[in-house]
Amino acid sequence: MSVRVERDKETGVAVVTLDRAEKHNAITPEMARALSDVWRGFRYEDEVRAIVVTGAGGRAFCTGIDRSAEVPQPSSPYTIDDPLLTIGPKANDLWKPVVAAVEGMACGGAFYLLGESEFLIAGEDATFFDPHTTYGMVSAFETVHMAQRMPYGEIARMALMGSAERISARRAHETGLVSELTEPGGALAAALRAAAVVAGHPTEAVQGTVRALWSVREAARAQALAHAPHLVALGNLPPERQAELFGRRGAGFRTR
Repeated sequence: MSVRVERDKETGVAVVTLDRAEKHNAITPEMARALSDVWRGFRYEDEVRAIVVTGAGGRAFCTGIDRSAEVPQPSSPYTIDDPLLTIGPKANDLWKPVVAAVEGMACGGAFYLLGESEFLIAGEDATFFDPHTTYGMVSAFETVHMAQRMPYGEIARMALMGSAERISARRAHETGLVSELTEPGGALAAALRAAAVVAGHPTEAVQGTVRALWSVREAARAQALAHAPHLVALGNLPPERQAELFGRRGAGFRTR
């Protein structure tokens, strides 16, 4: 399934690793289902009190959906089938705290996971970007998730600039997306330390705090996400045109 789970009974912290380093931890439909099962399973594991989510290999946290994956779509213009909709903990009714440890690239569909984490810790060489518009796709779900934790101008610039620009870990820290910077390769260790502290507190109080924090923005987020499928259906180029643009992608980009 390419999703690896490790549990530390002593600290009460579990680590969920996207384990497709050779594909920059891009998510397949099978991985999406596995992630949903993992989050839902944690609801019944009282010994797991905090979770760290990360990507294997150090080159990428996650680069979104695997573009080679087959994702059949219903014929109705009013619905879309997005396998990433339920890859996050909150989408699976899990209110245990989740810390994201980011190394390398985090882009596109990675924001479904990052958007449902409590806070992010990143290595100094991490970068964040959203290539959707470059390839003729509407960035809807991704921007809704990240608009909850980034200043409007920052998320608007990232979404509209597409693959032409990447946000450095330093800039992400300055704008509040990232709560802590580490030396390259140090994000997981720092995330584990933070998660162990949180896991050491009474779990009822911790989960209640997570739920309270999310209630602040849940109504606006739910309303915005309700519009997302229609915006995607209206604005996306046909798949063959997207593939043509993707095939012409270049390596040139600017980091800030």
